[in-house]
Amino acid sequence: MKIMSDYVLDFQNIDKTKFQVVGGKGANLGELTRIAGIHVPDGFCLSTDAFERVMEETPSINELLDQLSRLKVKDRDKIGELSGEIRSIIERIAIPQDIHSAISRHIEQLGERNAYAIRSSATAEDLPTASFAGQQDTFLNSNGKEAILKHIRQCWASLFTDRAIIYRLQNGLDHHKVQLAVVIQQMVFPQVAGIMFTADPVTSNRNILSIDASFGLGEAMVSGLVNADNYKVQDGKIIDKKISAKKLAIYAVEAGGTKEQEIEPAMQTRQALTDEQILQLARLGRTIEAHFGYPQDIEWCLVDDTFYIVQSRPITTLYPIPGADNAENARRSPADCGPRIYVSVGHQQMMTDPMKPLGLSFYLMTTRAPMHTAGGRLFVDVAPMLVSPVGRQTLVDTLGKSDPLMKDALTTLIERGDFIKPIVDDGPAKGHSLADYQTLQDYDPALVSDLIRRNETSVQELKQAIQTKSGLELFDFIQEDILQLKKIMADPQSFGMIMTGMNASYWINANMQEWLGEKNAADILSQSVSNNITSEMGLALMEIADVVRPFPEVIDYLQRSQYAGAGNLLVTANAFLHELVKLEGGQEVHDAIRAFLNKYGMRCAGEIDMTRTRWSEKPGALIPIILSNLKNFEPGASKGKFEQRRQEALEKEQELLDRLRQLADGAQKANETKRMIDLIRNFAGYREYPKYGMVNRYYVYKQALLKEAEQLVKATIIREKEDIYYLSFDEFCEVVRTNTLDYQLISQRKDEYKRYEKLTPPRVITSDGEIITGAYKRENLPTDAIVGLAVSSGVIEGRARVILTMEMADLEAGDILVTSFTDPSWTPLFVSIKGLVTEVGGLMTHGAVIAREYGLPAVVGVENATRLIKDGQRIRVNGTDGYVEIL
Repeated sequence: MKIMSDYVLDFQNIDKTKFQVVGGKGANLGELTRIAGIHVPDGFCLSTDAFERVMEETPSINELLDQLSRLKVKDRDKIGELSGEIRSIIERIAIPQDIHSAISRHIEQLGERNAYAIRSSATAEDLPTASFAGQQDTFLNSNGKEAILKHIRQCWASLFTDRAIIYRLQNGLDHHKVQLAVVIQQMVFPQVAGIMFTADPVTSNRNILSIDASFGLGEAMVSGLVNADNYKVQDGKIIDKKISAKKLAIYAVEAGGTKEQEIEPAMQTRQALTDEQILQLARLGRTIEAHFGYPQDIEWCLVDDTFYIVQSRPITTLYPIPGADNAENARRSPADCGPRIYVSVGHQQMMTDPMKPLGLSFYLMTTRAPMHTAGGRLFVDVAPMLVSPVGRQTLVDTLGKSDPLMKDALTTLIERGDFIKPIVDDGPAKGHSLADYQTLQDYDPALVSDLIRRNETSVQELKQAIQTKSGLELFDFIQEDILQLKKIMADPQSFGMIMTGMNASYWINANMQEWLGEKNAADILSQSVSNNITSEMGLALMEIADVVRPFPEVIDYLQRSQYAGAGNLLVTANAFLHELVKLEGGQEVHDAIRAFLNKYGMRCAGEIDMTRTRWSEKPGALIPIILSNLKNFEPGASKGKFEQRRQEALEKEQELLDRLRQLADGAQKANETKRMIDLIRNFAGYREYPKYGMVNRYYVYKQALLKEAEQLVKATIIREKEDIYYLSFDEFCEVVRTNTLDYQLISQRKDEYKRYEKLTPPRVITSDGEIITGAYKRENLPTDAIVGLAVSSGVIEGRARVILTMEMADLEAGDILVTSFTDPSWTPLFVSIKGLVTEVGGLMTHGAVIAREYGLPAVVGVENATRLIKDGQRIRVNGTDGYVEIL
């Protein structure tokens, strides 16, 4: 039997350790009462034990919860029906006598004549990672025991409103496990009330505190009934004030409840708080934030010149600051030695999803750049480059080629002049005309083949050598081999050839526009270039379709597998290929797929994260692409496509040279242009190879590490071998060395990863947490055009296919692919489409390079493209001028 104190707890007896008993709101109110100088209206909490007891004594509810647990978000009608039934039962429940008596005693102690606010406090709300604000009900100005008891039951019932149930489904929370406490708090009747954010809710700047204020109770503002004043405070000074016309207020009614009331005209535009009060409130906000250790969303009331705090919760929408000691709980960078500016690596690498710890640590071991992590993503601190005028120009120009929105964000920050100030005078910045690139060397084209051969030999040697390694010897071996990989990645000859191909493209585009008025001439010249490992992969999958084509049994098997979940049924390569060989023609198809996987099987979506499932591990992921190719192409189409695009490039070359020769100095211009075209044709394709080489090695490391993980599973140190993905390389090594692991760390990392998946990484973020966004500045575009970056010329119309994962791919010939980002694993889809739109990307990122090689009009860097464009809509993609129209 529970004792009375288990059911009812005064605020003074509550702290954060009582979270499971009193929920997020209750625990935070208990903590607030412990902060010196903070006034909190008196009150108590009815614990989750009381809720649990009531639920246990009402078995019909559990049966309904079981039914709810089997529903999906889309089952809204059934959710509405069940939620109404559950609420109706709870609102009629008789509160057990002992709990009833305990509530009555506390009300008598606080004063029966007082009015109370009755608020829900769930165990899954007001967390640093998820806010359930507004999911359950609040009842203000509740007078008398019977009204309070009625509102307590209504609070319990509000855990099962449609919106609360759907929110839990979206966040993967079990309806049985979410418990509800109730806060019963003495009402205060403020002249002014509002909300204070200790980090700017618009920009996320942790140094700017934002206050919203209006007359009367804060409910008018929270419900959107009135516009509020907004004040911003930084470093103890008011830096901005917006005074709104406040026409209405909500006030308490003596008999209970609340009413709307018009504010007299003379008061409507009066500042709700004086400047002195604004600064006083801001100081209280910083005190509360320091106590909780995380930026807070605070509800406050002003009563007779005293501020009362009625709630404080973490701001859950902030992106963590890179480089902070504890990125989830720090406002500023550690050992802060001046402002820092971080740019997203994911936007450069076409992989903005979070990476697991093992994947992050491998990428950090591979790169030479000083990187930081935040929210499961990688960032580079570019502040040291921005203090020098030449460094600024070089950085902004370089990033601008890969992501113009990042360039604009950095330019905005520089022009503001309040964050980074030049401290190094390295002379006037030299102009870099597009015709004056340093890296335009006439390398011998045979060097590309040599580099590829040397890398392939190196990978074969690695595969042989790693087979004999295990235990700590394996970890030492991998670290040594990563030094070899870093050497390959930084090879000056390799880098020089990549830059030569890229810069030749810029040279062509700039000069052909100036001399001939021709936009983006390099796009067609880049089609079907040699040594592009990624575009060759797309054509190779078309050839697999040709092998499959004569065998109906195999086609039927692939179709059944796709409908079973595009390979989810056939999880492993062994299962998939084993079943295949039993069919007529299955051996031929098996051999073709095996040959493809031997060369490209280490690839997958998000391949820079070595923990991602590779095609060799789950070849079923290729089924939708093979079936699309069967449907959309004639036999032998791959060779025909390559040759057709090659001919188009050669014809374009001839056309440009003929036109140039007609100009003054035409012969010289034609000769220079011919040289640049040769550089594009010889070296542009090689740009894709180094990343292929890197993921090739990653897969070899991964296979060896998974064997080590199997030993840990056998020794019951971990539960499944994929648990190692949630350890860094060094942590994994330590587990192997000691044969011990606190499994709570794995659970914690899994929860963190789920949280990171919901975050949208910024392109540019400062050490104050401010997110700087960029914009395209272009005029004379069609009304309602969705603007992006033109990366592959041409204008095309077609059906938009909004595809977020390759497993969703069901393409018809002539569809336009709309997605968040593409990396090399997406290339096989490019052979079926006739246009491309992505949210992330630049002129030289993967999707743009392959789109040009395949001759597809493409627009990238289109913010929110997958939300603005609906699947199935007819759209026009203008890859010449960089915009999309919904037709």
